[in-house]
Amino acid sequence: MSGLGGLNKSENGVVIGLVQLQLPVVQTHGDLVAQTQRIVDMVGKARRNLGTMDIVVFPEYALHGLSMDTNPEIMCSMDGPEVAAFKKACVDNHIWGCFSIMEHNPGGNPYNVGIIIDDQGVVQLYYRKLHPWVPVEPWEPGDLGIPVITGPKGCKLGLIICHDGMFPEMAREAAYKGAEIMLRTAGYTAPIRQSWRFTNQANSFHNLMVTANVCMCGSDGTFDSMGEGMIVNFDGSIIAEGTTGRVDEIITAEVRPDLVREARANWGVENNIYQLGHRGFTAVEGGAQDCPYTFMHDLVAGRYRLPWEDEVTVTDGTPSGFARPTRRYGETYKDAAE
Repeated sequence: MSGLGGLNKSENGVVIGLVQLQLPVVQTHGDLVAQTQRIVDMVGKARRNLGTMDIVVFPEYALHGLSMDTNPEIMCSMDGPEVAAFKKACVDNHIWGCFSIMEHNPGGNPYNVGIIIDDQGVVQLYYRKLHPWVPVEPWEPGDLGIPVITGPKGCKLGLIICHDGMFPEMAREAAYKGAEIMLRTAGYTAPIRQSWRFTNQANSFHNLMVTANVCMCGSDGTFDSMGEGMIVNFDGSIIAEGTTGRVDEIITAEVRPDLVREARANWGVENNIYQLGHRGFTAVEGGAQDCPYTFMHDLVAGRYRLPWEDEVTVTDGTPSGFARPTRRYGETYKDAAE
């Protein structure tokens, strides 16, 4: 159903391009400026590469690389020059774009942010990563939930970032809010390859949702990112994937949100997102609509605790060289100091 990678576009199709971007080294403001231009140039390449493309998706860390450096000199803001450049690139090339920035946060650690900009240069989606890849990542936990927007061709579109996709609740929340296509951008390296593949497929199948997923690619002299762009259909089958690890390759496919809608409305067997809230509807009218899951009740009540909680050995970022945090979630540096 890829339409030969989007070359043959149907009336109801949305063509997605996933950029397996070369992993950069960004240490100074000058590096940040240069990498911003490189991403802008790749937006142009995407448009020239495929005139039918509706949205081009860049990986997490596309702008900053994998150093985990929180130096304010290379942090961004939503009204800064980097986002302005991405907006202009989308307008100039008549294409939607998904981008990654590390956002300055005066009250705490920077946020790991994903944005989706439409072909008119308007930011339509603004998301802060809910689940940083602890203990390695120092980013502040996100506080904006999981937004879902109306994207190109009227599709319902969501975005999560990297480690988010290891939590089935994230994809379920996106689908519950109506997402027919969920993007997952990442900077993952080779040890995560198998987990990446089966979680992408599971996220699609569990929710009858297309997922489009892409990592950084190549080496920065220290880390080796894997690329692994993959577009997965709502039944869990892989429509297109990048398996060669070739940097700057753009993996493309046409997807069909209309068929997602059809499956969600008409599937009986394995319509799992519906059946979650309508257990055993063959036996009882409308199915059971209770919540039988202890962990959900405990999480809502603020008492989430594993049976083996006291045995967990890694509970902060010190194994990765970060100082032990002294703030509670929701506190600013100033609050914690008072």
